[in-house]
Parts: sequence; structure tokens; C-alpha cells
Amino acid sequence: MTASRLRQISLLLFSMAISFAAFFQMFERTAGSFPGSFAILLGVVAVMFLALWALLLRFQPYANQSILPCVLLLTAIGTTMITRIDQETGTAVGQRQLIWTCIALVVVGVLVIALRDYRVLRRFSYISMVVGLALLLSPMIPGLGREIGGARIWIGIGSYSIQPGEFAKIFLAFFFASYLFDHRDQLAIGGKKLLGMQMPRVKDLGPIIVVWFASMGVLVIQHDLGTSLMFFAMFVSMLYVATGRKGWVAIGFVAFAIGCVVAAKVFAHVGYRVDAWLHPFDSEIYNRYPGGSAQIVTGLFGLASGGMAGTGLGQGHPNLTPLANSDFIYSSVGEELGLVGLLAILMLYVIIISSGLITAMKIKDGFGKLLASGLVFTMAFQVFTVVGGITLVIPLTGLTLPYMAAGGSSLIANYILAGLLIVISNAANQPEPEVSSDTFQYEALAVLRDHELKERAKTPRTVSGGAQ
Repeated sequence: MTASRLRQISLLLFSMAISFAAFFQMFERTAGSFPGSFAILLGVVAVMFLALWALLLRFQPYANQSILPCVLLLTAIGTTMITRIDQETGTAVGQRQLIWTCIALVVVGVLVIALRDYRVLRRFSYISMVVGLALLLSPMIPGLGREIGGARIWIGIGSYSIQPGEFAKIFLAFFFASYLFDHRDQLAIGGKKLLGMQMPRVKDLGPIIVVWFASMGVLVIQHDLGTSLMFFAMFVSMLYVATGRKGWVAIGFVAFAIGCVVAAKVFAHVGYRVDAWLHPFDSEIYNRYPGGSAQIVTGLFGLASGGMAGTGLGQGHPNLTPLANSDFIYSSVGEELGLVGLLAILMLYVIIISSGLITAMKIKDGFGKLLASGLVFTMAFQVFTVVGGITLVIPLTGLTLPYMAAGGSSLIANYILAGLLIVISNAANQPEPEVSSDTFQYEALAVLRDHELKERAKTPRTVSGGAQ
């Protein structure tokens, strides 16, 4: 085993050791013993992570190896906190989360084996658009869609609920990357300057207007500010990568800001979130139902009680916050791990995001560059909106924290996102094929011969002899 492979497996094993220590400490403090059922489940998950690492060595040998350990740690921290909350509420969400993790690892394993060349996704750009829009709008189908927490973004299958928007973002990323790659030259042409920025031409505003209307439609019909904002931000960021024009970013920001201001005035569910953000400690807004600020304030108190080092795993009261294992899991972790633990979590996200950005910069294929940047911007924006909403930087959006929040849809979709980044990084890190000196000489002679033939063709022939 080479030194690089040894470092890679060491990172993975080190992440597993930290994860096991977290589970062990939490169970000892809350239950007094380590349940056998959890030991078996954790063992299965560990074996599957090692199997996935082996598949990467076999089928994606040049792939980035820092993403997988970070994903493992984030999943372990989130599942530990979910299980810790189960100890207080008597639920079994943590066990289900481990089962969803196994399913996600199987899906990523199939992706690593089957998707040897990610560029094949470009052939299905319009199919991806249709599938993405169908998934996005499927909660509006009568009898299939479910409204939970005021947002109609779920579809029901028996006793289970699936959030199709999590998978829609991946298919729409395929379509956006393909469309912008094909039309990047037209979109990059600049128009008039405004405030020192080269603005796009008016006739090129069609795509961003269409996506803006689609995002506003999600906001109005499904009452989902988070998904609406995420899709529009993903498209605008990919548009900037494709064209390099800051004017697109300015137009996108102004357009969405106007849409949100109008929506806050017209639609009550959006206005409630803005009021709770601006005046969370107002007694009238705090006690208002629906749309009160009690959840936000309780989460802030949880963060404050954690302080710098936290109360310790199993020694806080995270279950006091509503949706503590999903929407507010960042607050729950902050109470028991403190500011130090939260910063460590953010660093794990930064490593994944920076790895994706490095991949986007290294890859020479334009489609791969756009796809990698779109996926990584989506994750970065999702982390920002969740953390920003909990800490009152921005209004709550209803998005979930990738890899940590409870829910199978979010977990599987974000594992697929990480798998795609890993596959693209394999192409970006592949060494250039070595070319021998003989090959260089042969190519040089071929170029000289072609040049000589062209020059001869340009020279007019002279007719020898006297009489015509």
C-alpha cells in the first residue's frame, strides 16, 4: 500500500473512531450501556464505508479522498444527536437514520461503479429537466402531496413521507450545467455598463426570467421559501461561472429580493417568517400561532446555554426545541458541543465545499466545471441558509442541514451529491497521458508536410514551352 493510500484509509479509520467514541459517550451518559442493536447497525455502516472506499480505489482511483471522511463525520455527529434526542422522546429516529445511511451508501456505490464518465449525463439534459420539474411539482398532485409545517413539499407513500425537492435539485443541476454550457457564448456577451458592471443584453434575460418565475411559483404554491431560494441561487451561481459576468449576479439578487419583498407583503406564511426574524423577542410574535418565533428563541437559548465548550454529549436538553432532530439540529449540537463543536462542523463543510471548488477549477471539461460548481454552490448555500436562519442572520427557510438532519430524502440526495463530486474529481485529477519524443517528432513532421502541401496548392503552375 502506497503512502497516499495509507493516509486515505487512516483518515477514514480516524473518522470512524471519533464516531464510535461519540456514540459510546452519549449512550453511557443517557442509557448507562451501549445497546447491542446499535452496535450491530454501526458495524454494518462501518463495513459499508470501507467497501465504498475500496470501490473508489478500483473504479475511481484518482478521486478526491477527503470528501468521504468528512461526510462520515457529519453523518455520525448528526445521528448521535438524533439518537440522543430519542432517549428523551422515546422514538427510534436514530435507528432509521442509520438504515437510511446504509441505503445511501449502496446508491453511491452503484454510482461509483456505473458512472465511469460523468459526461454521459449531458446526453439527458432535457430529460433531467422534465424529471426535476416533475419531482418539484409532485407534491401538488391531489392525494399524493402532503402539507407539513405549512409547506406542501412532501409526498406520502404509506406511513412514510418523501421530500422530492431534494432529488429535484440534482436533476435540475444536470440540466442547468448542460444548458449553460451550450449557450455560454451568447450569455457572456455584455451590454451596457451600470455602476461599473457589464450588464447582460436584454434579449439574453430569458433563462433567468423563466427560472425566476419557477422559483416564485414554488414559493407561492408550495409555501416553501427555502427550496425556492436554493434553486434560484443555484442557477445564478452557475450562470456566473459560465459567463464570468457579475451583472448576472446583481440582476439575480435584485430580482429575488423584489420577489421576496412582494411575497412577504402578499402571502402570510412568508410575512410570518420575516416578522419572527425581525422581532423574535416580541411577546405578541413569540406566542403567535402559526408563524410565531418561539422555536427560534428556544433554539437561541439552547445555543447560548452551550457556551464555548458545550454541556457535553447527553447532558443538555435539546428536546426542548421543536424539530430539534431535523430543522434545528444545528442548535441541538451547539448546546451539547458548544461553539467549538459548531466551528468544527463548519470546517468539515468547508473541506467538502473547497474540495468541490478545487475540482471545478481543475476540470478542463466545461460541462464538468459547471456541474461541480453548481452542486457545491447548492450545498454551500443550503448550509448558509440553515445556519443563518437559526442564528438570526436571515429568516428561517425550512431547509435541512446536509448529512446531519433527520430524514431519508435529504440524506440520500446529499450522498448522491457527494458521490457526483467524487466522480468528477476523479476526471479532474487524472494525470495527463505521457507522449514520447517520437510522437512529438511525428506530429511536427505531419504539421510541416501539411503546411508544405498548402503552400504548393497556392502557387500557380507555369506552363513550359513556346507555342499555345
